[in-house]
Amino acid sequence: QVQLVESGGGLVQPGGSLRLSCVVSGTIFSAHAMGWYRQAPGMQRDLVASITHRGVTDYADSVKGRFTISRDNAKNTVYLQMNGLKPGDTAVYYCNAGQLDSELKYIAGIYWGQGTQVTVSS
Repeated sequence: QVQLVESGGGLVQPGGSLRLSCVVSGTIFSAHAMGWYRQAPGMQRDLVASITHRGVTDYADSVKGRFTISRDNAKNTVYLQMNGLKPGDTAVYYCNAGQLDSELKYIAGIYWGQGTQVTVSS
């Protein structure tokens, strides 16, 4: 049974930082491209950052220069370091175990975590 468990969310002031973690079990973690998504109330779930199994990263324009995705294959864990947080970053953050398409770009898979809430407010 594949499980993804996110942690690290919380309440932070604007300009602050958080580090999200997602531990994956029940599958070969190193074979998956991984993605972090976020979903604000009443909004669709959007891709924030992705990382291939070889460590190639990609980011949404809204978080470039502020967020960093990384992975530790030995720990079956993907991270999202979030700096310079803004109120607009408030959302539930989800990780996803995906794969690569024919152009070696990340695409979402069927496995999702339960989400972790990030609230940016003064």
